[in-house]
This record gives sequence, structure tokens and C-alpha cells, in this order.
Amino acid sequence: MKIAVFPGSFDPITLGHVDIVQRALPLFDQIIIAVGSNATKKYMFEKEQRINWIAETFKKEEKVVVDSYQGLTIEYCERKNAQFILRGLRNPSDFEFEKAIAQTNRKLKKDLETIFLLTASGLSSISSSIVRDVMRNNGDYTQFVPSAVRI
Repeated sequence: MKIAVFPGSFDPITLGHVDIVQRALPLFDQIIIAVGSNATKKYMFEKEQRINWIAETFKKEEKVVVDSYQGLTIEYCERKNAQFILRGLRNPSDFEFEKAIAQTNRKLKKDLETIFLLTASGLSSISSSIVRDVMRNNGDYTQFVPSAVRI
């Protein structure tokens, strides 16, 4: 069984994240969307809220599982018997950042591959941090997030 972990904070999940998952579905038997916890990061939304939004967004997709974790992503992948880490790339700076992480993960766990998918061009400017800024300033964020997030 080909299992991929799509790790992130998803604070909140965006249409860019949704695009990556939908396009990765034919590639894997299961995709675990894993909401990570980073003690140094200040989140706008509680982890339970983020998990609920993701679960609601993918409720009709049998291949998608939503979970949370702490610690190293590679250790989580090992616990879940995942052979792949799924990551989305919006721009060249994403690639440089993600490449360094992927190379480090590969040194730590040789049988774990990172798969990169380019975000669809119309969605490449969307990031969770931009969406949070729009939300904080009472802007119309609804065009950037799945319907489950429209609060």
C-alpha cells in the first residue's frame, strides 16, 4: 500500500492545499493529512478546529485520513508505515526551503521519498499566512479557502 503523509500546520487549510491533495489522490492508496505541532509557532486557530476543517473538506474522499502529530515528520511517517512525504511548491523559494528539508529527511531515513507537486498556477499566490492576514483585517478570505473554513 502506497501511503503519503502531507504534513503542515494548515492554519487554515487553503485551496492550494486542497489542489495538492486532489491531484495526488491517483498516485497513492492513502494520503494522511498530518497537522503538525510546532512549539515555536503561534497559531491563529486551535488544532482541533484545523483538523475539523480538513476532515469536512475531504469527508467524501475515502483515501484521505486526517491526523495530528508532534515531533519529527520522519518518525511520524515511520509509525504510519508511510513511504512518501507529499509537499506542494508555489514558487522557487518554496523549492529551496523544501529541498533542504527533503535532503535532511533522506539522510535520516533513506527509504522515505519526498514527492513535490506544483500548485496550480491560479492558486500559487495563496498561503495560509496571507489568508490569516486577510482574515485579521476583515477582508474577503472566502475565495482562498474551502467552504468548510468560511466562518
